Amino acid sequence: MLWNAILLSLREIRRNVLRSFLTTLGIVIGVGAVITMVTIGGGATAQVREQIASMGSNLLMVSPGKRLGPGQASGTVPFKVKDAEAIASDISSVTAVAPVSSQSVKAIFGNQNWSTMVTGSDNQYFRVTNRSIGAGRQFTDSELRSGAAVCVIGETVRRKLFGGQDPLEERIRLQKLSCEVIGLLDGKGQSTMGTDQDDIVVIPLLTLQRRITGNQDVALIQVSVHQGALTDKVRQDIERLLRERRHLSPSDENNFNVMDMKEIAQMLTGTTQLLTALLTAVAAVSLLVGGIGIMNIMLVSVTERTREIGIRLAIGALEREVLMQFLVEAVVLSSLGGLTGILLALISSVWLAAVLRVPFIFNAGIVLIAFLFSAAVGVVFGYFPAIKAARLDPIEALRHE
Repeated sequence: MLWNAILLSLREIRRNVLRSFLTTLGIVIGVGAVITMVTIGGGATAQVREQIASMGSNLLMVSPGKRLGPGQASGTVPFKVKDAEAIASDISSVTAVAPVSSQSVKAIFGNQNWSTMVTGSDNQYFRVTNRSIGAGRQFTDSELRSGAAVCVIGETVRRKLFGGQDPLEERIRLQKLSCEVIGLLDGKGQSTMGTDQDDIVVIPLLTLQRRITGNQDVALIQVSVHQGALTDKVRQDIERLLRERRHLSPSDENNFNVMDMKEIAQMLTGTTQLLTALLTAVAAVSLLVGGIGIMNIMLVSVTERTREIGIRLAIGALEREVLMQFLVEAVVLSSLGGLTGILLALISSVWLAAVLRVPFIFNAGIVLIAFLFSAAVGVVFGYFPAIKAARLDPIEALRHE
């Protein structure tokens, strides 16, 4: 009986192809939008986690100033190099400590120029940030101690200034500083915040302080913790040490901030997951609209086929058989819409993932849930028209014009 009902429903859909397509359009859009949002959201979340991991999962960022919100600080008292040295010598479970200061400058080579970020630090910076030098070398101890005019550049700076030319042993100008390129960093692409991680020039910290900023301030201290060590304990030890060095009384609040990269990862992944959930909920509304459309068309179909229903009932068809016929027709309509939506969603997800530069992660669970939900929409919204058809009086139905 079920197979016969499916064949009858397919025949009816074939008789009204355009109407059937328009009926399922809401389901197609709803299923497609839900799957696309979840897939792209999952790819964005995975990308955030991957980029945070590439920066170092056991990384602590120590910045001056009381944190008010993202990117905001007040009461800033900058660090000194000795603060970083104290953390490296006095705190256990620390792998590497890198004092960092940065400033935006214009880099010039020949007739090419490019505005970039110059970062002053030492060789621990490459270790802490998981940066590797693809060509050339790191700084020597004598270059770090004397503040030599040498630099390591990122891939974006190389491309903008040198094109296809080898940058090693060439000299570029950073404001009034002429420095020799001794190394080229491997590319890392965009960060989670959308900034280009390859748009960077790294020079010795002392060189930056003497020749560019004109002060001895350290804007950031990056601390890498041993694998397996508790970052919470290391953070507490750093806070206790810096409070002593900054002569803060027990009643004083910290005038610095120690942030764990795990917290940043949780915050960013939580944000992407929340946005994905909100967009998915909005997209799911079209499934409801599609279900209402199916119910509307099925009610019209019952009215149009009143005589057919009357003839079937008059020659011995049972009410449950008529009910099954119209219910199956509604489910087939919504299921076809669901399958079409899944196909369109997968195509659009692959395309959007390439455009947005996020990984495409196939989520079989959400595809199955979306299809089952589309079929359930057919059952729920097709039940009332099916009941109406099954309860028709055969005599009155036969009289219907």
